[in-house]
Order: sequence, then C-alpha cells, then structure tokens
Amino acid sequence: MSRGRQQQTALDLARDELFSHIQRCGVLDAEDTERQEWMSDTVEYLRERYPGLSDGEVSELEAIGHRYCQPAIPFGASEGESPPATD
Repeated sequence: MSRGRQQQTALDLARDELFSHIQRCGVLDAEDTERQEWMSDTVEYLRERYPGLSDGEVSELEAIGHRYCQPAIPFGASEGESPPATD
C-alpha cells in the first residue's frame, strides 16, 4: 500500500521559503537589530506572496523565523562550556 503525500498548506510553503531565505541571506550572522528588521521585511514579503495566510499564521511564521535564528549554543561559547547564567 502506498501513501500519498499530504498537500502542503500556504503556511508550510511560506515557512519553508522563510527558512530558505534565512539560510541564503546570511541573516544569522547579522546584529540583533538588523535581524529584527530583516525578519519584519521578509515576513511582510511572505504575507504578500501568500495572501491566504491569516494574521495569526503570519504571527506564527514570524515567531518560527525568530526561533530559527536563535543559536542552540550561544555564539562565543566553547565546546563543553556552559552559557553564562542570566538572572
């Protein structure tokens, strides 16, 4: 029995395109303020490109993009070194 591929939603397509833009544009190396501005502009572009997205989906897309840009290990931390404590 073969399984059919599930059709992607507009949110799925926009998310995949956002990840692709993030990887190609080098925004991961940008300063936080530049990254915020880039993300706002890119999400606005995706809103226009995928007009079927609801306001909630656009907000979710932006949140996903911001999380994707956050490093799993803070920049500057050496291997085996714990990130500095924040109080």
